[in-house]
Amino acid sequence: MTRPLLDVQGLRVSYGGVVAVCDVDLQVAQGTVHGLIGPNGAGKTSMIDALTGYQRPAAGSVTFDGRSITHLRAHRRARLGLARTFQSVELFDDLTVEENLLVASERAGVGRALRDLFMPARAPERAAVDWAIEVCGLGAIVDRMPAEISTGQRKLVGVGRALAQRPKLVLLDEPAAGLDTDESQELGRRLRALPSEHGVTVLLVDHDMGLVLGVCDRLTVLDFGRRIAEGTPDEIRTDARVLEAYLGSHGEAERQARVATGPAAGGERTP
Repeated sequence: MTRPLLDVQGLRVSYGGVVAVCDVDLQVAQGTVHGLIGPNGAGKTSMIDALTGYQRPAAGSVTFDGRSITHLRAHRRARLGLARTFQSVELFDDLTVEENLLVASERAGVGRALRDLFMPARAPERAAVDWAIEVCGLGAIVDRMPAEISTGQRKLVGVGRALAQRPKLVLLDEPAAGLDTDESQELGRRLRALPSEHGVTVLLVDHDMGLVLGVCDRLTVLDFGRRIAEGTPDEIRTDARVLEAYLGSHGEAERQARVATGPAAGGERTP
């Protein structure tokens, strides 16, 4: 079996005495779109935070492209090719779309600081930014300010900022939240093309099941922090455990109570 690009073993994330992610295994194959789904409070964002270095796991291991990154900080994981978006697209409102991508493409470090010191007038490195603009279809709005573009366009700019880092794997946290049907379909088309046309593997978290089932090669389903199912979209559609998690009534009061406590207790940061 081909070595997965991302290999997660026994990942556990805790907030105080509450376990948000409980001993989850996850393997993401290179060149695929892999979905991570589950009801509110399932632990999806907590898992994304742990994978990208924004939250220290209580247990488990994370291997990326054959290298252990379990104890690396977020910026070092990003340098290795692991990028992410956030549910809330926080753009620099005083910068144009193009400038937002240019800022995201800059990687801090001693070498860059020395170049900025001795060559302050150097031209920005545009190759990755131009590529991200093309991939996300942002050419018509590069000179606009964030306040002048639609919600769907803002979400694509958020994806573009992650791609401007030239990642091997991009983790997208609720990119379709707030989008209408046409915008969601356009986003799906562009996400589907990332592995096949641009060599970027995708881990997608979203509640838009039409989007997820339509673009993902494989899905992992979480409920109450545990992995309850994994398979192809067709397998997940008919999985009794998944249907119970989304549609069943058992444990609903507990789930709502956990969601109400917010991220500190493992609830999702819903839009």
